[in-house]
Amino acid sequence: MNKYWLTAIALSIMTSANAQHKVLTEKDYEHAESFMAYNTSKYIDNVGVTPNWLEGDNFWFTIKNANGTQTFLVNPEKKTKTLTTEYGKGLASPPPTARRRGGGDEVLSPDGKKSILIKDYNLYLKDVASDKLTQLTTDGVKDYGYATDNAGWKHSDAPILRWSPDSKKIMTFQQDQRNSKEMYLVTTNVGAPKLEAWKYPLPGDKEIPTIRRVVIDIENQKVISLNIPPDPHRGTLSDDISSSGTFDDIDWKADGSEVAFVSTSRDHKNEKFRIANASTGAVREVFEETVKTQFESGQGTINWRYLPATKEIIWYSERDNWGHLYLYDSTTGKVKNQITKGNWVVTRLLKVDEKTRTLFFIANGQDKLNPYFGHFFTIGFDGKNLKDLTPEPGNHMVTFSPSGKFFIDNYSQPNVPANVVLKDINGKVVSELAKTDVSRLTATGWKAPTPVTVKANDGKTDIYGLVFTPSKMDATKKYPVIDYIYPGPQGGSVGSWFFSASRGDNQALAELGFIVVVLEGTSNPGRSKSYHDMNYGNMAENTLPDQITAIKQLATKYPIDTAKVGIWGHSGGGFATAAAMFRYPDFFKVGISESGNHDNRNYEDDWGERYNGLAENVDYAAQANQTYAKNLKGKLMLVHGMMDDNVPPYNTLLVVEALQKANKSFDLVIFPNSAHGYGPYSAYMMRRRWDYFVQHLLGAEPPRDYKMVGTVIK
Repeated sequence: MNKYWLTAIALSIMTSANAQHKVLTEKDYEHAESFMAYNTSKYIDNVGVTPNWLEGDNFWFTIKNANGTQTFLVNPEKKTKTLTTEYGKGLASPPPTARRRGGGDEVLSPDGKKSILIKDYNLYLKDVASDKLTQLTTDGVKDYGYATDNAGWKHSDAPILRWSPDSKKIMTFQQDQRNSKEMYLVTTNVGAPKLEAWKYPLPGDKEIPTIRRVVIDIENQKVISLNIPPDPHRGTLSDDISSSGTFDDIDWKADGSEVAFVSTSRDHKNEKFRIANASTGAVREVFEETVKTQFESGQGTINWRYLPATKEIIWYSERDNWGHLYLYDSTTGKVKNQITKGNWVVTRLLKVDEKTRTLFFIANGQDKLNPYFGHFFTIGFDGKNLKDLTPEPGNHMVTFSPSGKFFIDNYSQPNVPANVVLKDINGKVVSELAKTDVSRLTATGWKAPTPVTVKANDGKTDIYGLVFTPSKMDATKKYPVIDYIYPGPQGGSVGSWFFSASRGDNQALAELGFIVVVLEGTSNPGRSKSYHDMNYGNMAENTLPDQITAIKQLATKYPIDTAKVGIWGHSGGGFATAAAMFRYPDFFKVGISESGNHDNRNYEDDWGERYNGLAENVDYAAQANQTYAKNLKGKLMLVHGMMDDNVPPYNTLLVVEALQKANKSFDLVIFPNSAHGYGPYSAYMMRRRWDYFVQHLLGAEPPRDYKMVGTVIK
């Protein structure tokens, strides 16, 4: 009798357990996938304005909506916007000035008559009309070539140089990598694998790439070497000297007689402003600035300018804890006056009007809603008459008309669709151009994320982010939370603060039964220097304490189950995810770490030495994730492409080995022939990510091998 009772009880328990076990179907995944950008974009009307400029600042643009495509012709002087059916008749815009041609491997001169290309490590001049080649340099050799862009994770064939405005000279360099270490990757294929090898120095290496700066007189085919020692392969804006695909930190005098440039030290702490005589190579030292952590000249663009007509320099510095502009005397190297000041930051200097002595720039920190919202300002060289030309709340992006008398202002917020207006240079609205309409999208059940403000781990500093909740909430339950993280320090988790109907798969994940948070923690750019430097020299802490305390605060406002916290990220976010799982194993329960730079001794020198400091001054080993792998308690998936030329896969393999030594269970996804991103396998990785969180954080069963859009791999 007892035997039968025990069997009945066991069956009852099993039946109850099975009834409670949630199963997600393909319909659930299809619903989630409907929130991806490739599915939401078709329901959004009147998106953006791309101007096609005509004579006299006139322009035409097209927008799409439920009624089809509409074309408008705008006359700023007459303040008219006319709907036209004459699309393609007389509305063609002049061809844009091309900078590169020949598949991107040639740099075109300003006059469009000639271009420069690399051949056998030397530079050649091509006549555009005849295709005739003329060799400009002869001493370039392997690992000591001219204008090469192949240090660290960059290894393209595009030449790095800067033409003089008169198209008669170029400034470039001969890059010395002869003593730099190499990186190796091996393909996976039937038969013998192919070895990929290139120069990839690491933090602490004795030898790193250096550049011997030269000016080349095109007309006389003469190479003039500047009379200074070679510089480290560094720049003021990014890690190296070619962040924008051109030679950074260069500003020519209009007649090509001299060129101003900035030399950056290996650790990014010292900047030397120099002016070279383009005919003799003589270099004059103007001034230098040294900082304690790392110097940068702006966000997204280099903000210094050389003004030879008045013998002045516009210089960008964070010396008062905020990124501001200063006016220098280029003869004495002394500061004439600080131009901008206050508890806000200039991010991008867009235009310098030397005649009216006026600057036009984007700055963060003066919008009451959010310090990351950029507005468009004007100010005099003397620091007077500061004016916000875009006072409307939101994040602003501007485009100048050819004459500079007008600009197009596109502004929005993460949860407020864009408005696009035409304004004159004084900020007065000339014409309403377009307003993004999401009513058709909203009718499908879509909703925008919610902007949030919480306190950082210090209990004082405000940090900002976005929260994604399911479109249909169950008021009786709490939801597991997923923290999407990209800690920087060169960027942040939110990325763009403009409106976007779909931000990756954040809302899609929410639809599967999660609350997804995206938090801009401390040590990210766009605010004060002290904010950005909070984790300088200690990347392992990078914003993780902020994430934890923020999620706990959000749990008082949202139905978040803090016992079920997941985290994922890619690249720097992959590093942060593993660090979270190892350093805070009682808080983070499930993590997916993609392509992480887990040990910055195994990542390129210029990034680590910029944001972390030189290896002799910082304990890189103490920050490496494999050091703490033994602390893992939760479920961790590691992911990497084996042909990752940005973050080499050995970063993840070091963590794999440490986990194995510690007898820890984990999951591993390898893409044998993928680089830093996973290319055609990206959709597969997204599906695996959904499955992993559904299984281990939601405690449910996902549909087996669900096939997402774009998963067909040839």
